[in-house]
Amino acid sequence: MNNKSILITGASDGLGKALALELASRGYALALTARRFEKLEAIQQDLQNRHPGLQVEIAAMDVSRTDTLYDTILDLKTRLKKLDIVFANAGIAYAGKIGKSPLDNHLQVIQTNVNGAIATLDAGVRIFREQGFGHLVGTSSVAAYRGFPRNAAYCASKAALSTFMEALRAETYKEDISVTVLHPGYIDTDINRALDSRPFLIDAKKGAVMMANMIEKKVARSTVPVYPWALLAPLLRRLPTSMIAKM
Repeated sequence: MNNKSILITGASDGLGKALALELASRGYALALTARRFEKLEAIQQDLQNRHPGLQVEIAAMDVSRTDTLYDTILDLKTRLKKLDIVFANAGIAYAGKIGKSPLDNHLQVIQTNVNGAIATLDAGVRIFREQGFGHLVGTSSVAAYRGFPRNAAYCASKAALSTFMEALRAETYKEDISVTVLHPGYIDTDINRALDSRPFLIDAKKGAVMMANMIEKKVARSTVPVYPWALLAPLLRRLPTSMIAKM
């Protein structure tokens, strides 16, 4: 019987919800957060119907309100007795050219995807140091490898998160704290359904299985799926700007 627990931010839909469903089937106790509490309540009821006896704790949490995160995450940890994994997954995206689309849209992406993720991970580190162990996981993206037109803030936010977590891994190297950075490609969720092109698309359930396996193996970093993105993502940095500009 699995006795591990995980906290997932942005768990009301997309990859967060898909991963919650997958890890529930593996026996994980869950702490799920999102802005939309009513969606979390529906997920909680569904999971407890599917898996009687499974502990599923929920809390409304907007990661962009960074001053509230630690207290909420600590409360969820108290309810679960311990937290094995803190997964900074919540994220948003707005498409639009710099200087033409509203500045607030770009800044909101940074506030949620960077500041919100950093605050989540900071809370995780503090809790893990107190309890003596833990595993930090973050959802980056293959978009972290190169800035793309109309998605500048999103690409920048994922590059920032990836770099932050690499530094975090170095800082916790001598502690019993693992750090995993996942770089999904195109996984079929609302965040990318408006895009004209989604190469190598996989469904959310398949993506969640892959991510769950990687988390359990405590991989340091990986694209999701591994191939073809492990080969293609580094090549994005080498493409000429003239080609990127046409995307």
